[in-house]
Amino acid sequence: MTQQSFPGEDFSRRFRNSLGMFATGITVVTTRTPAGEPIGLTVNSFNSVSLDPPLIVWSLAKDLPSRALFEGCEYYAINVLAEDQTELSQRFASRLDDKFAGLACDEGVGGVPLLRGCCARFQCRNTVRHEGGDHVVFISEVVDFDREARAPLIYFGGAYRQLEA
Repeated sequence: MTQQSFPGEDFSRRFRNSLGMFATGITVVTTRTPAGEPIGLTVNSFNSVSLDPPLIVWSLAKDLPSRALFEGCEYYAINVLAEDQTELSQRFASRLDDKFAGLACDEGVGGVPLLRGCCARFQCRNTVRHEGGDHVVFISEVVDFDREARAPLIYFGGAYRQLEA
């Protein structure tokens, strides 16, 4: 197998492009600020860790302004987006002031916003955080969850994708 690299690409870009060859689902992590305002952001660094106890992992860039709010919250939700929720992924990846404007949400444990129409939703207790390079790694206990039989939104090679039936 031949390794392909492109002239002028630095290590960081080559590494990022290579990571993009791993297909991931898209999630929106949501919580509330200490003042009760809903906040959320798009994340594709989500995975399972353990079934017993039920644990998940995700990571957050250290330079994001919302970092301290996610580190300090007691609960948050991982909303796994369905294939028709590209707009939600883009909304929560943007710098919009009110990403929840016009959205109807359910309420989870600790008042966390739960997005509707998702494939799955995991309500989590914020338990362990570790430094991980330029990210903070969250390992958290799942306290409740639900799912719908819907196809997931996939991200691969720098683009949104859908599963073929």
